[in-house]
Amino acid sequence: MPKVELYTKATCGYCMMAKRMLDRKGVEYTEYPVGSDAPKFDEMISRSQGGRTVPQIFINDMHVGGFDELNGLERAGNLDPLLKS
Repeated sequence: MPKVELYTKATCGYCMMAKRMLDRKGVEYTEYPVGSDAPKFDEMISRSQGGRTVPQIFINDMHVGGFDELNGLERAGNLDPLLKS
């Protein structure tokens, strides 16, 4: 099973779309709400090498990016193989 992590904010539409996509695929993930958690927000910035927007998505500790990048992987047929690795 892949290790999938998402840094999110409650009011973020792109975060909801990313979670919905992963839910449809039956993928379990760990969600880190960063809206009012400054240490987690700092961790997100560090892990994503400067990413300050949400969601920030990691699969098996590899930084995927945000929803647009996740969706791009899906459209190119590259997300399922990544989730199976």
